[in-house]
Amino acid sequence: MRRRTTVAVGIVLVLGVAGCSSSDNSSEPQPPVSTPPISTTPPAQTNTAVPVWAKVLRQPVDGQHLVTRQRKYVVTRASDEAGTTTIADKSSRKVIVRHVPAKGFVAQSPVVIDDRWALIEDIRSEGSDPEIRVVRYDLSTGRAGGIGKLPRVSEPEIGAYDGTFAYSSTDAKNRSCLIVASLDTLSSRTVGCVAAPGYLADPVVSSDSVTFSEITAPETTGRCKRVLTASLSGGPARPVPAATKCIQWSGASVGGATIWSEVAASDPDQYQSKAYLRESADAPTRALGAVATDTILACGNWILWETRTVGSGGEESFQINRWTAGLTKPQRIYTGKPGIALTPMTCQDNTVYVEAADLSASPTYTEAISATAG
Repeated sequence: MRRRTTVAVGIVLVLGVAGCSSSDNSSEPQPPVSTPPISTTPPAQTNTAVPVWAKVLRQPVDGQHLVTRQRKYVVTRASDEAGTTTIADKSSRKVIVRHVPAKGFVAQSPVVIDDRWALIEDIRSEGSDPEIRVVRYDLSTGRAGGIGKLPRVSEPEIGAYDGTFAYSSTDAKNRSCLIVASLDTLSSRTVGCVAAPGYLADPVVSSDSVTFSEITAPETTGRCKRVLTASLSGGPARPVPAATKCIQWSGASVGGATIWSEVAASDPDQYQSKAYLRESADAPTRALGAVATDTILACGNWILWETRTVGSGGEESFQINRWTAGLTKPQRIYTGKPGIALTPMTCQDNTVYVEAADLSASPTYTEAISATAG
């Protein structure tokens, strides 16, 4: 099992397990890559009015949690140890898929979904034989299948934007490669590779780009982590110039702009990072302040992220900010009350979803809310 430094967001509701990967670095040579997939859902025209948040699902903390909601389907995950995933018809509420991970496996977020297909990932991180399994469901029949001739998944993080997804795979040369694939056609292309023991991780997909991190010389004093971005329409990845060398964490890009975070592996507080913005490849770097680590997301024409503040009495509160081209400064679109914790956001069909948990209530509960990206 690959040993690596991970950052866990300081939020109590986590709809998956991150930070583990398979140690099986052998793979068969893959067939030639096909035409790179592009998201078929164009972003809407940018509306800078602060969106109104809608209530989607309220449940006990130990109940069902919203993973995402698609035009036709609602995806929820139970609080059981394995993370049983349910996909139901949005209109009739009929259950189409009930996915129970095999013994020893735990479901991983996100669930990649479009009008016909859904991709669910399970991982086994404990013991001497870690493994990642991926199942693709046909939502017209509810039947489970594989991912065809796509390169196998070798890191647990999967980035998704509607029916386009990105993940890391280990190739026949023992390199870690970033794959961008289409859920519908199972076509794919390789964005880039790095030699072992380095690896690629943290993919975030937008309507036009994939942004990811490259880790070289892990578990050594020469460890370096940097952020790169690539167009979904093709071409090589390009590095995002860092404010501080080798401590970039993750980011998101859309329309040529990138927002990313930086935190050193040795930083005692890795729940928070410093956020930066470059409006284009040759634009100067702008500091955006603190960001909750690993919460940067692209949705529509916007890049969004969560922040965390601590009151004088030690009480935590969370906020959601966003930025798009044309804004001189980020826009605050959500301010949580003290004691309300947030999960990382997801985006589906130009809509942002997040769960807010009230841990001070009796009984405690979570409420999934949504807002149109605009």
